[in-house]
Amino acid sequence: MPGHVPAPGRLGFPGLCAGLMVAALSLVASGQGGQDAAPIQRSLPARLAAQSLLIDVAVRDGRWLAVGERGHIVVSTDAAKTWAQADVPSRALLTGVFMHDASLGWAVGHDETILRTRDGGTTWERVHYAPDNEKPLLDVWFANERQGLAIGAYGTILGTEDGGTTWTSRQVHGDDDFHLNQIVAAPDGSLYIAAEAGHLYRSTDSGATWAPLTSPYQGSFFGVLPLADGPLLAYGLRGNLFRSSDQGTTWERIDTGSEETLTTALQLGPGRYVIGGMAGTLLWSDGAGIRKQELRDRKAITALAAADARTAVTFGEGGVHRLDLPR
Repeated sequence: MPGHVPAPGRLGFPGLCAGLMVAALSLVASGQGGQDAAPIQRSLPARLAAQSLLIDVAVRDGRWLAVGERGHIVVSTDAAKTWAQADVPSRALLTGVFMHDASLGWAVGHDETILRTRDGGTTWERVHYAPDNEKPLLDVWFANERQGLAIGAYGTILGTEDGGTTWTSRQVHGDDDFHLNQIVAAPDGSLYIAAEAGHLYRSTDSGATWAPLTSPYQGSFFGVLPLADGPLLAYGLRGNLFRSSDQGTTWERIDTGSEETLTTALQLGPGRYVIGGMAGTLLWSDGAGIRKQELRDRKAITALAAADARTAVTFGEGGVHRLDLPR
């Protein structure tokens, strides 16, 4: 949501690849739910929308939703083989998407845009829009059909208790104003936020309060992957990858053999995962080590999902691509 190269105003996150950098941010957000009185501009139909820049993907009950540039949202019901473009009331760069079930979901992006769908992504409504705040939202997560969080630039964190109809400002930790790049839930119910300048946060009460974690380095993190068997992975700039076996209290560095920024990760099975990043970088792990792969087109990868036991799907600068998993 998104390469991970800091833009003016120190902003950096996965969706800022291929030269898409946000202008310097200067205004303080009011944090109140609502939307600008300006008329809605709908995303334009694009024959090649599934090949445009796509930042994030959500998969639920066989339904795939991918979001990206110019308000593009594409939907697949055949495991990412074919895609249909959705009707979207926004032309903002969309950076994050979350599905509660096969029908109800939310997407967030620039201009502090929040969208909601009730029909599996075919159509969307704009429920929050605050372009004057100049604080793009970067990710979204919901605990259930009513309670959710949207996070973004300069420590922005918005919460809703009514399914996204209204949003109010919250704090992640004191006066911290670091850009919050990703929010993810672990199997034990804990939430983690990956942020800039080496900051990581954990919540054990569904996001009501957050505690900073001791960081293993000072560069930005763009994601955390909680593995099913308990450990955490945290990844970010210049190929930096770390593993924690104690919920982020201590960390050990994993040698990746890469200096490319890492932007997304996916668990493939017990002890197996893949991490994607800039320049078409894929890091495959079977628990014994890391094998590096660079895709031929060298286009940035910003999201990953598994189509089946043999096929992974990448999303990013080149849109959607399917590739065979290592055997």
